[in-house]
Amino acid sequence: MASAVAWSWRNALHGVALAAPAGIASFSDPSAGLALAVGVLPAAALGLASSRRQRAMALVVGAIAAAAVLLGAVVSGIPVLAVAVIFVLCIGVAALAADHSRRLAAPVMLLGLPLIGVGLSFPSVSAALAAAALLLAGSLYGFVVSLLWPDGVALARPARPDTTRSAMLVYGIQIGLAGAVAAAVGFALGVDHPGWACAAALLVSRPQHLALVSRGWGRALSVIVGALVACGIAAIAPGTAVLALLLIVVLAVGTGTAGSRWYVFPFFSTFIVLSMLLLEDTATPAHWFVERVGMTLLGVALALAAAAIVPWLARPLLAPGQGGGSGSGPG
Repeated sequence: MASAVAWSWRNALHGVALAAPAGIASFSDPSAGLALAVGVLPAAALGLASSRRQRAMALVVGAIAAAAVLLGAVVSGIPVLAVAVIFVLCIGVAALAADHSRRLAAPVMLLGLPLIGVGLSFPSVSAALAAAALLLAGSLYGFVVSLLWPDGVALARPARPDTTRSAMLVYGIQIGLAGAVAAAVGFALGVDHPGWACAAALLVSRPQHLALVSRGWGRALSVIVGALVACGIAAIAPGTAVLALLLIVVLAVGTGTAGSRWYVFPFFSTFIVLSMLLLEDTATPAHWFVERVGMTLLGVALALAAAAIVPWLARPLLAPGQGGGSGSGPG
């Protein structure tokens, strides 16, 4: 079992390499540096895989992330459509994930669906296209940089528990309900980023209830602390050299702790995203802190509520031991 907060110098050095373009760009244009840092977040979250073949997964993850953000932006102009798309896709992708031969279904479920929520927050499709291009470029850069490291000791992949299609269908309804309601509330409240709650709900959701609870409190605490640090740094208004150093440190530590059992990565992503918003927007730090933390807590609460309600209602339809919310399932 991984440590609560794991550390790898190998991963951390990879994080420094990932952060190099962002750090260099920050000296002349902090906004560009922060944007480049956002682009390599998927590669940083993955960490450095043991084999070079496994490192190619960074390219797949980047493509999924880019497509999901773009799809979210396309449907965001019609909130009813966006909510329906979230619900339907969650059910469909979860059902496909029950078939282990469909290898892309799992990363789409774990990353693609939440990032559709992120895409809902973009003001235009053109802005989403730019973000998608950054994610693709960042993932490609991360993969190329990873090839500088020799193959390490291959780690055995944990076996994926067997799950029935009916159990995963129930799980799909569970996350679809949480994500769709979160998106609907975000649109109804008229917040600047209506997809943040949806993304949080889908990022913390897991078929195993204990994993959901662990990720829920982990994301909540990480986002709160990350938002506080970002707002504090913004209040100090450091020079470009300090910001460049901070980006390198944040991405290095974020990548170095990629193997942690606790869900700590949202601290690093929140710091980078809020720093970019605080630099580019006229809204106060308090505004962004309340919205980021509030939407995150809403998403986590909806994920927990859906996990309590949907499997309970579906229990008569499932065989004993196949309840998705509090029983077994892939973590």
